[in-house]
Amino acid sequence: MEQIIEQILGFLTAASALELIFILLAKSIEVSIATIRSILINKGFRRHGTMLSFVEVLLWTFVATRVITGFAEAPVKGIVYSIGFSIGIYLGSRIEGAFAMGRVLIQSIVLKERADSITEYLRQKGYVVTTMNAQGRDSEKKVLMIFANRKGKEEIIAEIKQLDESAMIITNDVSTLRGGTITASRKLLK
Repeated sequence: MEQIIEQILGFLTAASALELIFILLAKSIEVSIATIRSILINKGFRRHGTMLSFVEVLLWTFVATRVITGFAEAPVKGIVYSIGFSIGIYLGSRIEGAFAMGRVLIQSIVLKERADSITEYLRQKGYVVTTMNAQGRDSEKKVLMIFANRKGKEEIIAEIKQLDESAMIITNDVSTLRGGTITASRKLLK
């Protein structure tokens, strides 16, 4: 039993705590950047993603070198590296979610009787709204299409739900939006 404990301690202490902390933090930061970069590129922010890729690969080079050097003597580095990777994925997705860059198309299917007042209310709030007639299972409906920044999506959804609690709401990320009546002052950030 004592020999097993010595082997475990030897495994865990084969690399210094400072080196393991460096690997964990650097890998977490590198993968956070990679996650954000990947999301940005998928949303059409190629310039931002390209700039982040430089920092990402620079960090990866330093971290990977630390892990590979002496890996046979300190395999715990690989475990810490993997933990840093997992933390980085989580942090990167949370950071990108906080920035909420990009655009969304919010489609709301509402009762025809309420559609005009909801549309007018949203337009007065400065949103660009397009409406279409639709036929639901039991009644006539209207589909409201609202293009907006992703950052304000929840506010718009809450306002629609407040005006028509039975509204069905669908959101989709938009990577391209050209034309229409979006003025320069309402231009969506990209």
